[in-house]
Amino acid sequence: MGKFIKRLIAAALTLIMTLLLPAVSVNAEPQQGTGNTASAGETELSDFEKQRKASYDTVPETNSIDGWPEGPKVYGNSAIVMDMDSGAILYGKKIDEQHYPASITKLLTVLLALENSGLDDEVVMSQESIDILRSDYASIGMRPGEIISMKDALYATLFASANEVAYAVGENVGKQMGGDYSTFIQAMNDRSAELGCTGSHWTNANGIHDEAHYTTAHDMALITSELYRHEEFREIEESLSYTIGPTNMVNEQRVFQQHHKMLWPDNQNYYEYCTGGKTGYTDASRTTLVTTADNGTLGLVAVVLQDDGDVYADTRAMFDYAFANFSKVMLDGEEKPEGIRSYVENDAYVLLPQGVTYDSLEEEITVQDEKEASGRVTFYYQGQNVGSADVTLTPEYIEETTGYSTKLRITGGEDGSSRPAAEGEDEKISVPVPQAAAAGALILVAAGLIVYGIAGRCAAARRKHRRIKDRRKYKHKG
Repeated sequence: MGKFIKRLIAAALTLIMTLLLPAVSVNAEPQQGTGNTASAGETELSDFEKQRKASYDTVPETNSIDGWPEGPKVYGNSAIVMDMDSGAILYGKKIDEQHYPASITKLLTVLLALENSGLDDEVVMSQESIDILRSDYASIGMRPGEIISMKDALYATLFASANEVAYAVGENVGKQMGGDYSTFIQAMNDRSAELGCTGSHWTNANGIHDEAHYTTAHDMALITSELYRHEEFREIEESLSYTIGPTNMVNEQRVFQQHHKMLWPDNQNYYEYCTGGKTGYTDASRTTLVTTADNGTLGLVAVVLQDDGDVYADTRAMFDYAFANFSKVMLDGEEKPEGIRSYVENDAYVLLPQGVTYDSLEEEITVQDEKEASGRVTFYYQGQNVGSADVTLTPEYIEETTGYSTKLRITGGEDGSSRPAAEGEDEKISVPVPQAAAAGALILVAAGLIVYGIAGRCAAARRKHRRIKDRRKYKHKG
């Protein structure tokens, strides 16, 4: 009986092992296609790493343009490289996707300050400017009632990214505009729209997170290009540190440094062509970065939004790609599109990669002032902006597109009536004899006004030309 029980138990154990072993063997194999099983020493990717990798793997839209050089992959969700003179877009990845800008907002704040105030103007710190601060916000410890110059304020805004100072700049410039802080915020929105920004909305002057405060890579490139035209901004960006001396309330100096690592020669991220920029970060925006660079031939701006990788490596890769693959084609050496009489600037150009020729481009002309026959032409290669230029348009084009004519086309009858001249009819003025004397006097007056008007327009044109030259003094000849 004892032997029988032992054999029965052994048989039962054998049966159990036979049934269990195949199941163990199957479950030990990695399941194909699930991505949930990791080999020894590996861990499952976090949601953050998955999003980071997905962003890196997203191919820039410019890579899909036939005949366009292939650009680098970057971790930024949106990225752009744009020529600051012509507006040509050399590299683009989701350039019109909206993101939170964080402190690169301050570039628009500085632009408005330079356009609407002087560097010697006083900036008074209000209680409101201090109250917006939290313990983790960048600041330089200003106090309510403390006064610094606008120059000091702009350095603090760009270098130290001081949030209370940026707010105070908005307050004080808003007052100079005849309003207050809200006036300045409205001006931020108006000015960005004037520059061609289509995806931005601004609610504050410093970039503190707000669901309704956002921008795009393309918009930030447009804003930065306009800001870079100001010599005062370029001078600020040439420095690496700045000191604010004693004020009416503080006897000590405040010393702070430039945060953009590509400007520091001893930093591993140093880039020899870098000329300036602005950093930004919030938990919602992630890392944002705007950088300008000039290699002596091209002046470029790079913008990266929502970057969770190495934002400086991304920026370097985009700049290297742009500098290596694009060159200027001067417009004065090419046939003008129909409707263009001349280019306002002799050094106008488009930027093209090797293998793409001028005759493969299409153009779009915008009339800016029909009376002055001024306009702007933008050239495209397969829908990609390769450069814009200010132009003088022909009278025929102005009349065809706007209906405005510089020609005098009136005939008169015995009853003094007038009408446009018919096709083929002499373009003349016919005045009844009894009114000849009065008409003669009117003609003399009109002639005088015309001469005066022409002189005034010539003077205005000369002033406009000087302003354009002043704005573009930093350009390098190709």
